Amino acid sequence: MNARDPEAARGALQALRDEVGKAVVGQDAAVTGLVIALLCRRHVLLEGVPGVAKTLLVRALAAALSLDVTRVQFTPDLMPGDITGSLVYDARSAEFTFRQGPVFTNLLLADEINRTPPKTQASLLEAMEERQISVDGKPWPLPDPFVVAATQNPIEYEGTYPLPEAQLDRFLLKLAVPLPEREDEVAILARHAAGFDPRDLAAAGVRAVAGTAELQAGRAEVARVTARSEVLGYVVDICRATRTTPVVQLGVSPRGATALLAASRAWAWLSGRDYVTPDDIKALGRPALRHRLRLRPEAELDGATADGVIDGVLSTVPVPR
Repeated sequence: MNARDPEAARGALQALRDEVGKAVVGQDAAVTGLVIALLCRRHVLLEGVPGVAKTLLVRALAAALSLDVTRVQFTPDLMPGDITGSLVYDARSAEFTFRQGPVFTNLLLADEINRTPPKTQASLLEAMEERQISVDGKPWPLPDPFVVAATQNPIEYEGTYPLPEAQLDRFLLKLAVPLPEREDEVAILARHAAGFDPRDLAAAGVRAVAGTAELQAGRAEVARVTARSEVLGYVVDICRATRTTPVVQLGVSPRGATALLAASRAWAWLSGRDYVTPDDIKALGRPALRHRLRLRPEAELDGATADGVIDGVLSTVPVPR
C-alpha cells in the first residue's frame, strides 16, 4: 500500500473501524470520532458509564495504527509532574535532569480525568494546545501524532472535579460511548465465552492496518477540503444561535465554530469528498458542540440537555442550498 496515495490512505483509515471491531463491539461512531481527532490533531473526551470499553477502544485503535499509547489513572492525589514529568537530581553529575512523564506518547488515555483536582487538570492545557510542555522555562516538544483521549463517567459526581470551560474547549469532540444494544451485548458475551482476553489484542486478531504515514497523507488531503462561503455562514449561524437560546447560559465560542468546521472537513474527506456539505455540519453538530454549552441550572432541572439544544438549533437555522 502506498501511503502517499490519498485513496490508499483513506482506505486504510476507513479500515480501522473493522480492525477495532475485532476487540470492541458496536462503537463505530466513537472509532470514527477518534480518527477525525487524529486527522485534525485535536483531542477527544469520551463519556460513558464504566464497563462500556472506553479504555479498550483507545488501546485497540492504537494497536491498529501502530501508535504508542499510555494510560494514566487520574486520582485526587495525582500531581502535575506525574503527567508531564519533572526535574530529578543526578548525584553523579550534580545536576538536575528532566525525566519525561507519560504525556510523551502518541495517544494519552486520561482515564477519569474529572477525578483529579483542577491544578493537575490544568497541567494538560499547554500539552493539548501547544503540543509541548515547559519545565524550568525550557520547552519540550511532544511526539507527533499526539492526542489526548480523556474519559469520564456522566452520572458520578461525588469526588469529581468538573472540567472548566477553558479545558473543555480544547477537546475537538465529546463522544458519547453508550451501553450496547442487546444483540451487541450478546456478541460481547459470546466472544468472552470463546476465550477473548481484552488484555491480549494480538490474540484477538487486531493488527496494524495504518500508521503515521497514512495519517500524514490524510491530514494533507483534509487541508485541501473546501467549504463554500454559504457553508461557513451556516456554521457561524449555528454557533451564534446557541448564544441566544433562552436555556443556555454560555453558548458556543468562535473556537467551537472552527472545531465544527475542522471536524466536518475530516469527515467529508473520509466520506470520499473534497468539499463540505451542510449534512457534514449536521452530522458533527452534537459531538463538536455539546461540551461547549453551559445550560442554565433551572433549565437542567427541567430536563434540558445540550444535545436537545443542538438538535433544536439545527432544526431552526436555515440550511444553505
